Order: sequence, then C-alpha cells, then structure tokens
Amino acid sequence: MSGLSFTKSTLTRGKDEVYVAAVALRATKGAAQLFMSAAYSLSVWDLQHFMVIIKPSSPPLNSQAIAFDFQPEDPEDIYTALAVLSGRAVPGVVLTRKLRKLPRSRCWFVGYSEGDAVDKAYEFSNTWDADLRVGLHDCRHYTNGLVEQLTGEKLVLEHLRITGGQS
Repeated sequence: MSGLSFTKSTLTRGKDEVYVAAVALRATKGAAQLFMSAAYSLSVWDLQHFMVIIKPSSPPLNSQAIAFDFQPEDPEDIYTALAVLSGRAVPGVVLTRKLRKLPRSRCWFVGYSEGDAVDKAYEFSNTWDADLRVGLHDCRHYTNGLVEQLTGEKLVLEHLRITGGQS
C-alpha cells in the first residue's frame, strides 16, 4: 500500500467545478410572489428556478464563481406571467453574474469541466434560442443542456430530482 495521499485539489487541479442551484421563481408582487416563496420554502421541485454555477480553478478577482441562467426578460411583469401561464412564448434572456460565494443551500456539485468552462458556457449561451416557453424551453432545459455541454452529464435535473440531490 502506498503512503501517498490525494485530496480533491490534487486530483482535479486545472478543472473547473460545475454546480446546479435552485432559487425561488420571481413573480409579480403580491399573491403570486407569496405563492412562489412558499413553494420554494416547501421545496416544490417544479416551482423553482434552476441555474448553473461554475467555480473556475483560477477564479477571477472579487468573485469565487459565475452563475449562468435563463429566464424571462421581465419575470415580474404581469403580462409576462399571463403569457407564461397560457403557454405562450415570451422573450427570454441568459444572465451571468459573479458570485462571491456558492449558495449554502440547494446547490449541488455535478461534475468537472475540462478546459475553460466559463468560455464554454458563454459559447453555449450565445447559441441558445431566447424564446422562453415554460415546460418546453425554459431554465430546466438550459440547465440540463449547459451541464451536459460542460460535464457530459445528461438530464442532470432529473437525476437530482430522483436522488433528492444526493449522489
């Protein structure tokens, strides 16, 4: 038996970490917003917003990670909400933000990406169709597609749902 000891950092040096996170859906102020917050608090899987978070092996200054997500251009607009509820497409947008730290809850490590995951995520996002249609082309599809592009893992959200987020 060898006396060598390996840690996560020595085995994965140079690989970017990929996470999936869930947050409360944004909605118009009032009853709709209260409903979405309650659904998130109760962990209702279908009423959460999903995003991909990349933690680069060499993080940029002033941040630890970068989040990528797909959502309606104006998720708090009542007309957007009505269009979504009626099954119509609405204008969507891919957002990116720098994060100082990873979320403490509802954030799952899903794998490593070879090469520059942030560049790959921007390339993927630039080709993503911006018409959002809930259930057909929404944050879940974006998250599944981007994770597959980065890690090779297919249908990551279905896997997380079945396992309850446990690997």
